Formats: sequence, C-alpha cells, structure tokens
Amino acid sequence: MEPYKWIWGYINRYKFKISAAMAIGLAVAALGLVNPYIAGRIVGEVFQNGAYEKLGGYLAIIIGVTFSRMAARYVYILMLERSSQDILFDLRKSIYARIQEQNFSFFDGNKVGDVMSRITGDLEAVRNMVSYVLHAAFENVVIFIAAVVLMFTINWQMTLLMLVFAPVIFISTYRQSREIKPAYTRIRDQFATLNSVCQENIGGNRVVKAFAKEEEEIAKFTKENDEYGERNLKSVRIWVKYLPLLELCAGMLYFILLLVGGIFVIRGRMELWQLVALNGYLWAVNMPMRISGWLVNDAQRFVASLEKIFEMMRKRIYIKSPEEPLMKEKIAGEVVFEDVGFSYDRNDLNTLVLKNISFIVLPGQTVGIVGATGAGKTSLVNLIGRYYDATSGKILIDGADVREYELRSLRKNITFANQDVFLFSDTIEGNIAYGASDAGLDQIVGCAETACADAFIRAMPDSYDTIVGERGVGLSGGQKQRVSLARSLAPSPSILILDDTTSAVDMETEHEIQRALAEKYPDVTKFIIAHRISSVRKADVILVLDGGEIVERGTHEELLALNGYYFGLFTDQYGDFAGEMEAVYGTE
Repeated sequence: MEPYKWIWGYINRYKFKISAAMAIGLAVAALGLVNPYIAGRIVGEVFQNGAYEKLGGYLAIIIGVTFSRMAARYVYILMLERSSQDILFDLRKSIYARIQEQNFSFFDGNKVGDVMSRITGDLEAVRNMVSYVLHAAFENVVIFIAAVVLMFTINWQMTLLMLVFAPVIFISTYRQSREIKPAYTRIRDQFATLNSVCQENIGGNRVVKAFAKEEEEIAKFTKENDEYGERNLKSVRIWVKYLPLLELCAGMLYFILLLVGGIFVIRGRMELWQLVALNGYLWAVNMPMRISGWLVNDAQRFVASLEKIFEMMRKRIYIKSPEEPLMKEKIAGEVVFEDVGFSYDRNDLNTLVLKNISFIVLPGQTVGIVGATGAGKTSLVNLIGRYYDATSGKILIDGADVREYELRSLRKNITFANQDVFLFSDTIEGNIAYGASDAGLDQIVGCAETACADAFIRAMPDSYDTIVGERGVGLSGGQKQRVSLARSLAPSPSILILDDTTSAVDMETEHEIQRALAEKYPDVTKFIIAHRISSVRKADVILVLDGGEIVERGTHEELLALNGYYFGLFTDQYGDFAGEMEAVYGTE
C-alpha cells in the first residue's frame, strides 16, 4: 500500500480540481442517458400515438443535450488533463530533486538508463492513469450503473436477461488483471535495460568506432530489443486471450435484445418504445464490457510503473546534514584523519579499501598522494567532502567531524578537478563559472591563466564564448583538464583536490600550473593525486598508499632516502635520468 499512499500525496494536492472534473463527468454521464429515453418517447408518443406536436420539443431536447454534453465533456477532459500534467510536473520535480540528493553510492549501483526510464516512460504511465484511465473507468462505471437502473424502470425482465453475462465479465477482468501485472513489471525492467544499452552506446560511440564494434553493438541492441518486443507480445497474448470472451459477451447483448425483446413486443409484454429505449441504453452496458480489458491493461501498466518509481524514491540517502548542522561560510582548511577505515559495501567490513589511515594537514599545506592503481587514492579524498562516509575512524576539518557540517556549507569550501573530466554543453566561460555563478569575467580569466588555459581559449573562434560539445567534445584531453582545473579554482575553495588533473598535459605546462598554484593560492590546502612524481615532488608531505594503507610518508627527499616503494616508483619513471631530474628540480 505504500506506493499508493505516496502517489496519493501528489494527487491529493489537486483533489478539488479533480473532484470538480469528476462532478462534471457525472453530468456528462447523466446527459448521455437522456437521449435514448427521449428516442423511446418519440417512437411511443409521436410515431405510434400520433402526438406530432411533441416532436419539435423532443428534438430540441436531443439537440440541447448533445451540445451540452459535448461542452461539458470538453471541460471535463481538459480539467483532468491539466491536473495530470500538474501532478506529472510535481512528480518529475520531486524525483529529480531526490536524484540530486542521492549519494555517490546510489549512482554506483544504478545505471543512467534505468534512472532515465523512471522519469520518462514510467512517469508517462502515471500521467495516463490520471488523465485517461481514472476518468474513463469512473465514467463507464457511472454510466453502467445508471443505465441499469433506468433499464430496470423500463422493463426489469429484459434487464435481468441482458445482465446474465456481467459475472463472466467481472471474473474475466479480475483474472486478466492478476496475469497482466507481472508481465508489465517484466516489460518495465526490460525497457530500463534497453534504455541503458542505448545510452551506453551513444555515450561511448567514439570507443565503438575506434574498435570497429558497430556490428557487435547492433547485435547487442537487437538482442535486448527483441527481448523487449517479446515481453510486450506476451502481455498482448494475455490480453488477447480474454478479448474474444469480452467481445462475445458484448455481442450477445444485441442478440438477446433483438430476439427476446422482439418476442416480448409481439406478445404484448413490452411496448415498442421500451424496446427502442433499451436498444439506446445498450451502448451504456456494452461499452464498459468492451473497454474493461483496455482499462485493466492501462491500470496494471500504471501499477508496474508506480512500483518502479517508488522503489527508486525510497532508496535511502545515507549521507545528509545532521539535524543541528555546523555552518561555516569559510573554513581554514585543516584536515585530520584519525584511524580511518572505509568500505564501499556497508554490510561487508571485510572488504575495506582503506585501513588505518591517519595524518594531519595544516591549512595551506600541499599533500601528494601516490600509489598503484586501486591503492585507494581517490577513495581517500572522496571522504573529505563526505561523498562517502568513513566506515570507521573520524575525519576532522578545522577540528570538527565532517559529519557535523551542513553538507552544502562543507562542499562549497571543497572543489575537485578529476582526471576523467566532464564538461557541460555550454560556453567555456559557463563551464569555468559553474561552481561560482556570480564570478565576473576577470575572475574567470584569472582562473584560466592559473590553469594555463587562457592562451588556447583565446585562440578559439569565440574565445570564452566558444560552445564546447557534450562532455567537452572539441577539446583535447589536456585542454579539458585545464578547463576543469580552472573550474575548480573559480569558487575560491579552502581545500582543492586534484585527482591526476595534469596527466594529459606536458611536463612544462604542468610545472607552470604548479608554480601558479603555489604563488596565487598559498592559503589553500591542496591534495594532489598523481602517478607522475613530478606532480607531487614539491608537496609538503607525500603519502604513499599500497593496499589501502599508508606505507610511507614524508617529503620527496625523505622518501627517496628510505629507498622503498617511492624510490622504486621514482627510478621506474626516470631510470638513468633520475640523477639529472634531481639536479634540475633541486635548483628551483
């Protein structure tokens, strides 16, 4: 019942508008029952009894009712459609806001295509339920009940005979609904899979073409597309299985009316006008029978989609601000790790990727972090801004546990520049100013100069107004990294984290960036993850990670003197030129 209570919270916001629409729907249903009765009276009073003076009045009533019903139905459907769009707007807004609140762990475990299918196809099923299924079911139920009541007043024997198939219809509809729901759940699952395959292929189209894997990707998509089509066909087979029975029951109503009704008229047990009126009401009994299968299909599609949406919305947000958060406009930048352990799996503490991590960084210091791939370097810096929470131990910033901070207050003081750069489809200026929307052009240019990006940006056709493609298409790897670095500097952070940010730039440019950062941002605490020794050589302290633990720490010179892991890394990179590199950097 939880999903229905949840969705009712959104529908309830527009209950007055929906109630008004339903009231008009009642009027539409009532008006739809007038004309058949008038038609019967015309046959009985005008054609049979010769009261021709009444014909004009009856025709005027039929015309008036028809136009009134048309106008009321227009308002009725428009109000419901508007309500459904308002509900859809609120739902999409809430879902999107919820996604924005989710932690990194949510995106680690959910494919982009799955999430997209929730806010597109699944939400459309919800909108269809409000705008069409609800009013169609309501209208048909009201019409059916009212028509049956009126038919009883006209001739109760004929009415009972025509309702003989009603139990068959209800039982068939119930069984159909039970069979169709699992089928639609499987369809929604497969649609999400198909969406993910398509999204991954489009996002990675350059890799596909680079390895000439177009045919394999087409085959993969075809397989998932065929499966999607097959699951849809299975749902159609369930619906079609019951369709002939529903059609047969509906068709038999005409047979019973003409056969038994004709006999009743011939034998004088029923007047001709009553037969005409009953024939006019036949659609009111027939239509609900015919449409019930469609409505059950759409209703079960809604149920399957609603459960998928609710499942995503109820995903727990593990990392959030405390009830009484610590607010700081500007932090100094002191960072302390106290015996920190971390695992991506909250339920399995035997899979720690970080163990026994302890160190102190003073404001303005630079920390270099090196180690083999998978040593836990990125995991370590992700804990500083609470993108993940430590499994054990504590992380302090300016003497306070990071869990005590208001998240936005904390993260506004910490910026990232990653190796895997994501740039938005926007101008270069817009990308650099993303984290500092109030930044002026002078500030943006200053950040670009620090990142050694100003020169190549000005050489572009529209300079800082140049539009970059999705994910930075049109820029080289080194150019994207430098734009990303400039973006991380724009908010004037207290803590700057560079995750292999200069891996795609040449050594000379990297050296210029390091010099500019040291000169222009001396008070900013910097964490530099790197594979190149040149990137961390000038750091105040270098942490060497291996297997999730700090195995060495110290300055460049101190670590070389240890003749350990770091020394081996240095000699692997520079080999016979190690002494020459020391001489060059040592003279700076």
